[in-house]
Amino acid sequence: MKRVLITGGAGFIGSHLSERLLNEGNDIICLDNFFTGSKDNIRHLIGNNRFELVRHDIINQYLAEVDEIYNLACPASPVHYQYNPIKTMKTSVIGMINMLGLAKRCKAKILQASTSEIYGDPQIHPQIESYWGNVNPIGLRSCYDEGKRCAETLMMDYHRQNNIDIRIARIFNTYGPRMALNDGRVVSNFIIQALKNEPITVYGDGSQTRAFCYVSDLVDALIKLMNCNYSQPVNLGNPDEHTIIEFAKLIIELTNSKSEIVFKELPSDDPVQREPNISLAKRILNWEPQIQLKEGLLKTIEYFDKIIFQQ
Repeated sequence: MKRVLITGGAGFIGSHLSERLLNEGNDIICLDNFFTGSKDNIRHLIGNNRFELVRHDIINQYLAEVDEIYNLACPASPVHYQYNPIKTMKTSVIGMINMLGLAKRCKAKILQASTSEIYGDPQIHPQIESYWGNVNPIGLRSCYDEGKRCAETLMMDYHRQNNIDIRIARIFNTYGPRMALNDGRVVSNFIIQALKNEPITVYGDGSQTRAFCYVSDLVDALIKLMNCNYSQPVNLGNPDEHTIIEFAKLIIELTNSKSEIVFKELPSDDPVQREPNISLAKRILNWEPQIQLKEGLLKTIEYFDKIIFQQ
């Protein structure tokens, strides 16, 4: 049994990770400031004597005795991380320093939830870990992109200078139950619009691509990564690539929706292509996604249907 700290533990991915590690017999400290996380995501875990919920913001120091740290604390959708870009940068940088300081003091392993956004609008496809990226450092998305890039720098410097046992997960588009209704991401947007028979908003001409990984597959990968001995960045995602217009049509089909597709202007610095090369994850983690897109979408649609219509 390990004592595990999960920052952002009441968020979409964090809540699934908290539940999984708790079910495996670990003591969990779930840390969240509830900017994007929700108590509803972890309400079923409260009352378990091995689960501790703490309201805390990681830009402030936190002290505890732990064996492992999963640092998932940071708003991850554009609508949220652009709401207060300075706070987003502080979370990625000051929060990372605080968590690395805790890992140093406790001699704990630490995993950083990095992102495919560190590749920016990539000029190679699919993206591999050795690619340095194509990021606009002064754009609307840079508070998140550059914040996460700086966090990776801090991870590597603490590893080299202080011998901290680090893991870096570059997470690509992930979806599933417990996504926030208002997070503005393509999966939740399309499903909610389709269930309400509202127009489905596609930005640009819909030819841009994304590859979507179901949340249970990602949680498997995060735990495997934490338990391995690899300290360099690893792409985690599903390489099953689709255009946004294809995805919109699939959502309409799966929801039997009467929605029509409408087109809006593409936001600045929005990546044209996004697909992970997961050869490294396959080799060092013996991992690849198991949930097919339709299967995962049906589970996600069922979740949103209950949230929207059956409360």
